[in-house]
This record gives sequence, structure tokens and C-alpha cells, in this order.
Amino acid sequence: MTILAGSAAMAADEWAKVKAIRSGVELKIYKTGAKQPLEAKMDEATDEALLVATKKEQLSIPREQIERIDARPAKEAKRPKPVTTTTTGLGAVPGTDPSSINRPTHVGGPTGSSSTTTTYGSGPDFETVYRRVSAAPKAQK
Repeated sequence: MTILAGSAAMAADEWAKVKAIRSGVELKIYKTGAKQPLEAKMDEATDEALLVATKKEQLSIPREQIERIDARPAKEAKRPKPVTTTTTGLGAVPGTDPSSINRPTHVGGPTGSSSTTTTYGSGPDFETVYRRVSAAPKAQK
């Protein structure tokens, strides 16, 4: 009897984690019998269902149909700072450097070049926040 009470309490704790997820967080919802997870954004969780928004529609998924929920941890409030690198090669443009005013210039080729690269970090991986606890088998007498 205490095993069933313990697993019920554990399931309630797991669902409390789902209810604590903020609106807009990316989710992967694994439904009973589905081959692929449903990718959606969190809207709200009640004691009976999970309300989510996909790209096409808003859905209410009954709690008993959900096997597992993975969530991508919320991004920080401020955006990551881009990493910018600048390279310059082949010297300065003729006429801009006072030391090269009376020198012959290179003819027929590039006189300078530069490139800039901006990289943003990728988001964190999904983490499992809910997994349905299967009921313990009944003890035989």
C-alpha cells in the first residue's frame, strides 16, 4: 500500500515541475503510441492537461496521454553577445599612409581586404522534466 502512495506522490511532484514551466518554453511531448514527439511551446499546465501552441494550432493534451516531456531550458533575459573578428590583409590603400606617398603603387592586384564573422551560440539541449510513473504491479496473495 505504501508503494502505491509513494508512486502517486512522485507523479504529483513530477507534474508540479511541468506546471512550473514558463509560457513560451520549447517542449518535446512524447504521447502514448506516437512515433515522433510533438514539438510545441508551453502555454499552461493544469492538473488534467497540458496546453501548448504548435506552429499551426493550439492544443490541449490530456495528462494521461503523455509519456514524457522534455523542455529546453529558458534562455537568459539578455541575448548572447556576438563574437566579431575582423582581419585585414595586403596593406593599406595607397595614398592613405603618409610614408607611401612618393612610392610606386602595386598595379593590377588588390590593395586591401577585410572580412567580418559573427557567431551566436546555439541553445542548450532539451532536458526531461516529466516522465509518467508506471503503476506498481499489484501484489498477489
